[in-house]
Amino acid sequence: MRVLVLLAFLCLSFPCLGQARTITDALGRAVSCPEEVRQVICSGSGCLRLLTYLEAEDLVVGVDDMEGRRSCFEARPYALAHPQFKTMPVFGAFRGGDDPERILTLDPQPQVILKTFASSMGHDPRELQAKTGIPVVALNYGDLGELRPALDATLRSMGEVVHRRERAEAVVAFFDRTIADLERRTRDIPEQERPSVFLGGVAFRGAHGFQSTEPAYPPFRFVHARNPAGQDALARKQSLRHSDVAKEQILVWDPDVLFLDVATLQLGPEASGLSELRNDPAYQALTAVREGRVYGVLPYNWYTKNYGSILANAYFIGKTLYPERFADVDPVTKADEIYTFLVGRPVFQEMNASFRNLVFQPVPVR
Repeated sequence: MRVLVLLAFLCLSFPCLGQARTITDALGRAVSCPEEVRQVICSGSGCLRLLTYLEAEDLVVGVDDMEGRRSCFEARPYALAHPQFKTMPVFGAFRGGDDPERILTLDPQPQVILKTFASSMGHDPRELQAKTGIPVVALNYGDLGELRPALDATLRSMGEVVHRRERAEAVVAFFDRTIADLERRTRDIPEQERPSVFLGGVAFRGAHGFQSTEPAYPPFRFVHARNPAGQDALARKQSLRHSDVAKEQILVWDPDVLFLDVATLQLGPEASGLSELRNDPAYQALTAVREGRVYGVLPYNWYTKNYGSILANAYFIGKTLYPERFADVDPVTKADEIYTFLVGRPVFQEMNASFRNLVFQPVPVR
């Protein structure tokens, strides 16, 4: 009875519900959505980021509790560019922990719930749809590597739902164009002229120390850096996603250049990857530490993968490793060009300030 009353209310409130269209979501479900969508909510890690890329943030009527959290650190460009998210009504917990009753109290009501990571975390989309009577479109967040087709499909599906088809194509083309530019600049560099590199301090569901890395770190792949962690993972047939590398192995590799994901600063001055580099005698013996080749880069994972920051990091890393190939690039300017396109305004300086201005700089470790 409650569902029938709710459906009647929605039909009276949104006459366009009488004209539905079918969207096939990432779970292969045929989801009936209103012809005209004016109100949505985004559930799951990164979902609101992608909607912002589509310039559809004005459709949002509620957010998960991640958006209202206060911290001295902030590495989500979409949130910095749109501070209104901090004060919007909350419909549930982060990582897809939706609260159906709170969703039903939103005013105005969402016409569609967009949901990332629907099969791996948070509220089941089928159950959520049944409890709220609101269409739930499951989306695959994808990545800029092997899962790039899934990311493109999600942008297009989301664009179809919220009538931002042209913008979705523009974002897909922007990713294509930017990655192609990085590839063009570096693809012909001989193997022996490519410095070896290591990225430490990568966040994964929280902050980690210097041993935390991403073997398939996209910026390294985009600029053809020689990444022993990735080569080792491939040789051992291990996961190319997040992993902790033994300190002893980092010492054996002794990379030419070290990059520090500044997300590690969340651990505090005594436990962060920066503190380890400064205070651990083993790390102090690394050639890159002794010779001052340690550089800060933007957080890779912050409520899942930050695509704009990945691309910005790639330009800085490329400029650091092959300065002559990136002579026309100022990494800070390039970062803000990327952010302006994706989230609507430049936010690099604001983000960098929250990480002690260590981004795109040599990090003092001695």
